[in-house]
Amino acid sequence: MNLMPLKMCPAPMDYLWGGSRLKEEYGKSFDVEPLAETWECSTHPDGPSVVDGGEYDGQTLKSVLEEHPEFLGERGLALTGGKPELPILVKLIDAAKDLSVQVHPDDDYALKYENSLGKTEMWYVLEADAGARLVHGFRRDVTEEEVRLAAEDGSIEELLNYVPVRPGDLFFIPSGTVHAIGAGALVAEVQESSNITYRIYDYNRVGADGQKRPLHVEKALRVMNRKADVPEDAKDRRVLQDEGAEREMLRSCRYFTVERLKVTEEFGLPEDKESFHVLMCIGGEGELVAENTHIFMKKGETFFLPAGGPSVTVCGGVTLLDIRV
Repeated sequence: MNLMPLKMCPAPMDYLWGGSRLKEEYGKSFDVEPLAETWECSTHPDGPSVVDGGEYDGQTLKSVLEEHPEFLGERGLALTGGKPELPILVKLIDAAKDLSVQVHPDDDYALKYENSLGKTEMWYVLEADAGARLVHGFRRDVTEEEVRLAAEDGSIEELLNYVPVRPGDLFFIPSGTVHAIGAGALVAEVQESSNITYRIYDYNRVGADGQKRPLHVEKALRVMNRKADVPEDAKDRRVLQDEGAEREMLRSCRYFTVERLKVTEEFGLPEDKESFHVLMCIGGEGELVAENTHIFMKKGETFFLPAGGPSVTVCGGVTLLDIRV
């Protein structure tokens, strides 16, 4: 049984609002236009990631976990109810145009009506053009009828809470929060493993088939939080100077924990028998060293570290997101 880090080949998505930055700046070579998202570490059937190299080369991560569910660790298996699949989904998202205004249901609603997990998510902003912004809830309390009418006549933009974004910003999006990534932002997203989205407004755009994309206003109204949005205090983003690295706790919730690691020379990740780790390289280049195995890594690459594997040392000038459950 090989417990070495597994390099991931992501699943590409060509949604109409995507751009070219993932190709030009993050090394993605997919023949997809536009390239909107890459599902970097995923066992979701809509976009499974595949192992690139090593003993499991060419296998989906899902098939590897079916063979070795212990790679998830006790916490991972607890979140999936013992199923051999990732409880989370990790993405890179390039919004060349505004995403639709949307909302996701919570677990209870999604399991009952969609046979799926709900979707709580987090965005970490990697790139942002001048003037880039996103939607995070409503600017004031709104009624169900207000939202319904505003979605129909296009005036919903007057109700939304727009927030400017800069690289390094963090946004936590609990299920039920109306939201949208705005044009000019490129983000890393960590979320529950779900692809359930209820669109409320889509700027009257048409897809490749010449038809407007469907809206789901009535479903959205059943699950959305219609209270005024109150941004979370970022005081818990503690930055610690550790030996060989700067560590910043970005977010911890019942579904995932995300930490930013800025390694200057080398930094040892301790063994973790309770949870798998997903390492996404968001800057620089270096190596992952586990026992006698050396694995090169660079910006835009993502790795799955099985629970119970050997200690891993990160070498070189590299910035990572360390994601676990």
